[in-house]
Amino acid sequence: MQNNSPPLRVSIIGFGAVGQGVATLLQDLPHVEVVAVADSRGVALTPNLGTLLSRKRAGRPIANSDLTALEVIRTIEHDIVVEVTPTNIENGEPGLTHMREAIKNRRSIVTSNKGPLVVAFHELVQLARENDVALRYEATVGGAMPIINLVRETLAGNRILDIMGVLNGTCNYILTRMAEEALDYDQVLSEAQDMGIAEADPTYDVMGIDTASKVVILANSFFDKNVTYADVAVTGIDRITPDALRLAHQRGFAIKLIGEVQELTVSPKMIPIGHPLNVGGTLNAASILTDHAGEITVAGKGAGSIETASAIVSDILSIQKERC
Repeated sequence: MQNNSPPLRVSIIGFGAVGQGVATLLQDLPHVEVVAVADSRGVALTPNLGTLLSRKRAGRPIANSDLTALEVIRTIEHDIVVEVTPTNIENGEPGLTHMREAIKNRRSIVTSNKGPLVVAFHELVQLARENDVALRYEATVGGAMPIINLVRETLAGNRILDIMGVLNGTCNYILTRMAEEALDYDQVLSEAQDMGIAEADPTYDVMGIDTASKVVILANSFFDKNVTYADVAVTGIDRITPDALRLAHQRGFAIKLIGEVQELTVSPKMIPIGHPLNVGGTLNAASILTDHAGEITVAGKGAGSIETASAIVSDILSIQKERC
């Protein structure tokens, strides 16, 4: 069936790795028009995405206007704001202001930015409801691995009893390599940084902060909680030793950084080697315990610009379907 509805108009606020991934995937997508792209240096209006991506990758400015990102959100007529600025779990900014202003101007939100949802989840949900717009955030928790939409759509006939998972690819890579090669934490962390798997400052990942942020989002989404990062008990992986991993393996266990949503905890835990959450490398995995369907486990890439962008585009297309 031919789609005769007008194009879905989208802005991309944030043009780092994820924003560029979104632009790459949207280049040839029919019925979606990117009206503006904003990075930290300025705004491009009605951009040619291929040209814009080339300029960004060459380190050249993308701006062709004097508008700010907030002015785009407030004054340019469009349907969806894709908010992909860096995560800030202390106060959610600048993403939180972007989202508030977008919703107040009756624009739907699609985001991978955990910060605003960690800081002000229920405020944003209520604001979106009052303004009759969508707030979609699949990419905040599992990257390309579906959790939010899986629970809301495929498992809609079930009550969700618990969710637990390996929710950070950097930590999982480090623990996998340490276990397989009997390497020290510092050695594997350095290797991961050289490969681009870990950031130059890895604190957010290895200390469990990223996983805890995802636990908060899932707890508020599915368990009627009103929690923030401060409510999560968090232990990272920086004190795990090769000896601990070896002893666990001898007893039939692996050590993984596990986020437990109902319990609001993040910590290294021993899980049976044959357990579905015992995934290797940079993979993520989540086990969703339901009352009727039992335990459903999903695994996939939890990070990466194109992988995360694919979840964002999926949310965009869901909004488009609802509009048709």
